[in-house]
Amino acid sequence: MPCPGASGDGSDQAGRPHHAQPRLVGLGKREAAEPAPCLSHQPGVPRCGINHLALPVQWPRTRDELIDEQRRLAALDPPLWRFDPGARIGGCFVCFARGCTGPGHAGDAAWAAATVGREAAFVQGRAGAPYEPGLLALREGALLEAAVRALPAPPDVLLVDSTGRDHPRQAGLALHLGAIADLPTVGVTHRALVAEGEWPPDERGARSPLLLDGELVSYWLRTREGTRPLAVHAAWRTDADTAVEVVLSVCRARTPEPLRRARRRAREARAGVNQLSR
Repeated sequence: MPCPGASGDGSDQAGRPHHAQPRLVGLGKREAAEPAPCLSHQPGVPRCGINHLALPVQWPRTRDELIDEQRRLAALDPPLWRFDPGARIGGCFVCFARGCTGPGHAGDAAWAAATVGREAAFVQGRAGAPYEPGLLALREGALLEAAVRALPAPPDVLLVDSTGRDHPRQAGLALHLGAIADLPTVGVTHRALVAEGEWPPDERGARSPLLLDGELVSYWLRTREGTRPLAVHAAWRTDADTAVEVVLSVCRARTPEPLRRARRRAREARAGVNQLSR
């Protein structure tokens, strides 16, 4: 991992997490010094008609607050979203400064990007906390939300580099981000967090269940023959089977294309800042 918290579902500690407002520094190929007014959806304004679930409108700021919110989110039962081949599939990713080791710190420089189709946006900001397994939302949540909301139009479903139901409280960052942004989400990681299961056969599209306390929460999915399978997670308004459908529909290589593009955009933003500082 180039920096803790970039994959899986880890996160941070209490104290007073440094939730500085992320600054929009790029939108597609344009540059902007101030946050752009083109946010596609405002917090608290329901898009999918499920406002009776009392969706969160801001990120918890402490470890205890996050744990309480994860338990609340895990108990909700929003209507499932079903995949349509014409769906606009987005991805988001956050990276940190090169060379960092260990769990990191609150205030670490960070670059987050979101993509859907040919559209892309990125923000520069600060990590909310160090990395701690199960609490990745404290470190990355606000950054990823800012990048997703900076897109000119929201995706129909969002791929997130974190877990969903595969989580100690069944509410990883992929699920939490979906609830905050009011978007169906799917988690995609290189390994499972707490769920367990054997790898599938070595052929594209092969899957095998990942179970948590006997419940199917994710699949190992072989997206490319001869490579390690990905863990594909049920998250906000998606189940594990829908998650597999979404991921396979956008995989030309091992990693789904929306996540590949978001990762590239985030790293390009980081490289651009590093070039300017030399």
